[in-house]
Amino acid sequence: MDDRQLQQVRRFNRTVTRRIGVLTDDYLGRGRPLAESRLLFEIGVGGADVRELRARLGLDSGYLSRLLRALEGQGLLATTPSPHDARVRRAVLTAKGRREADALETRSQALAASLLGPLSGSQRARLLAAMDEVERLLRASAVRIDVADPAGEAAQACIAAYLGELDARFEGGFDAARSVSADPAELVPPAGVFVVAWLEGQAVGCGGLKALGRGTGEIKRMWVTPSARGLGIAQRLLDALEAQAAALGLRTLRLDTNRTLVEARALYARNGYAEIPAYNDNPYAHHWFEKRLA
Repeated sequence: MDDRQLQQVRRFNRTVTRRIGVLTDDYLGRGRPLAESRLLFEIGVGGADVRELRARLGLDSGYLSRLLRALEGQGLLATTPSPHDARVRRAVLTAKGRREADALETRSQALAASLLGPLSGSQRARLLAAMDEVERLLRASAVRIDVADPAGEAAQACIAAYLGELDARFEGGFDAARSVSADPAELVPPAGVFVVAWLEGQAVGCGGLKALGRGTGEIKRMWVTPSARGLGIAQRLLDALEAQAAALGLRTLRLDTNRTLVEARALYARNGYAEIPAYNDNPYAHHWFEKRLA
């Protein structure tokens, strides 16, 4: 990144915040700042767990508590223990809060119309296409890749989703017990490593690395949730696993994949993985790849 790029981002931020009216404490003319208004929207008609709100909005617990207290003081919401877990607080809009949320929805629609209204048809199409691209890339930039415990809740949820997808996509289904092992104990240092991709507080992807011996490792459990595909997460997971492999002293990486996983094969091919003869007896594998790390 150079200074010109950074200045362009800052200029864009200034233009957007000014144009959508977030610089005052009277967002949409309702007498409260954007943060409080957005929180009402996120809670919605059905309510929301406080910890989910914190993760979704990227707020620290202290600031979120202050926002909730302010809205409670205005009679717009109440917080109660979750019916599923008494340790978890849940925010629910009051009748007054629902009316306020409806008013905000109406004014938000009017603001959106005011952004599009002055433009010609072609300009609207260009703006909407640009907004879609910016939103997608901003989501991509918000993804975080962390080393994780493969036996942890988030990792196990990702692995279960991955195995379920294989079972749905493979002809004849998929039975992990018949495949090459990738147990949690094999995916922690020094035997290996496991990484999880996070977006808006949710685990959206994973990947594992298993040491095979003699400086060789095997990539396992590479998966991205369908709703987050197209954001470059698989590439970042692969980059993270290659960096972890180098840190573990591995010089060669291998993997196998099924013929139905065409997206995976394309990912590996463009990252320098060359197809090789079978190096294992995985009954679900049709292609085997290898890459020498620099």
